[in-house]
Amino acid sequence: MTMDWCPGIREACSHWRDAPMLQQTFEALEHALDQNNDACIDCAKTIIEVVCQVIVESFHTPLAPLKPIQDTPSLSDWLSSAVKALKLGDVRDEKFKKLVSSHHKLAGVLNDLRNQAGPASHGKDPYLERLAIHHRRSAVLTADAIVTFLHKAYLDAQLDPSNSREPWDRFADSNILIDAHVGLAVETDEEGVPSLKFLLPGGDELPLNIEVSRLLYQLDREAYVEALNAARSANRDPMKDEDQPSLQGAEAHGEEEIS
Repeated sequence: MTMDWCPGIREACSHWRDAPMLQQTFEALEHALDQNNDACIDCAKTIIEVVCQVIVESFHTPLAPLKPIQDTPSLSDWLSSAVKALKLGDVRDEKFKKLVSSHHKLAGVLNDLRNQAGPASHGKDPYLERLAIHHRRSAVLTADAIVTFLHKAYLDAQLDPSNSREPWDRFADSNILIDAHVGLAVETDEEGVPSLKFLLPGGDELPLNIEVSRLLYQLDREAYVEALNAARSANRDPMKDEDQPSLQGAEAHGEEEIS
């Protein structure tokens, strides 16, 4: 078996590539599949649980708590919280509600299979026979169906940009609206500290005090390095030989180049 059996899991893990534990679990699943190891059942169950936690974390706030209240939440607890976060149960279509419920049942059966036969989570009789290929395939396909269902719903959900970990381009429609109606000006105070002023519709201003170096460092590291080299050149005293070299010439002076 290969990751071709679970394209939905692969897509979700690629989307949340900045989640280290999810990536580690994905790597373990990939290795178990490649080795035809029953541990892929443990990994399949864990992938669902971690994806649920990512989703819940994206919508949970102190005023609207979504995290399970149990000390040790089960897979079912996390799945219920993820479904609630995505508002998948807030529909009048009874058939769709039954579809959502079927994913809960699948998760429950997968969890039972993992408890009974998964070798990586609980100690088992060392002389138990390995599972058949269709057991592993069923577990992985089940996990892929659940993860795909949740991930696609997440991509369609309206996120709160104030606490989202999603990249800027995740809010494409909002970005277009802001860029069309909000202007930008730069002012400098008496001490030479720059201030960005976002010109809001109606004449209001939204000031943002930030150092040029910080802005460059956060947004464009290559531009930061280029600006640093230019600043060093402007600050260089031609009468001194001990000037610091530019970053591009650092290697020639036995120093490590910054990139």
